[in-house]
Amino acid sequence: MSVELRGFCTLNFYADDMAAARAWYTGVLGVEPYFEAVDPASGTVGYYEWRIGDHQDEFGIINGAWRSPADPTTPQTPGGAIMNWHVDDLDGTLAKLVEQGATVHQPRTDRTAGFANASVVDPFGNLLGLMYNPHWKALADGTGA
Repeated sequence: MSVELRGFCTLNFYADDMAAARAWYTGVLGVEPYFEAVDPASGTVGYYEWRIGDHQDEFGIINGAWRSPADPTTPQTPGGAIMNWHVDDLDGTLAKLVEQGATVHQPRTDRTAGFANASVVDPFGNLLGLMYNPHWKALADGTGA
């Protein structure tokens, strides 16, 4: 049984100091983030995202406080960057990977505007990110920008 990974979707890194991370990556990338997510309850910035490169690949910084509860950030657990692969069927792909020996690291989480993601730890201890990303799909299908 094969799993269809359609391509790079979004690369996410974590940072505890979001303002410093935004400033540093804006300098490194040469552009301001196009998207910012703020927790309405606390006013805390949770996420910045840039579109970079020839294909406008997505790169995001996630507030360290939003780490998965399954990741206590110790050397014995997977952590760090998660490169998300676009999949058309997030739930089906997640189930197939678990059937093939992966363990759920972050269960499906629905975000805004039709985005949803999850991650698994493969049998070798690597994090594999999965995402349904309407932006990526529209570009790949030739139906949007």
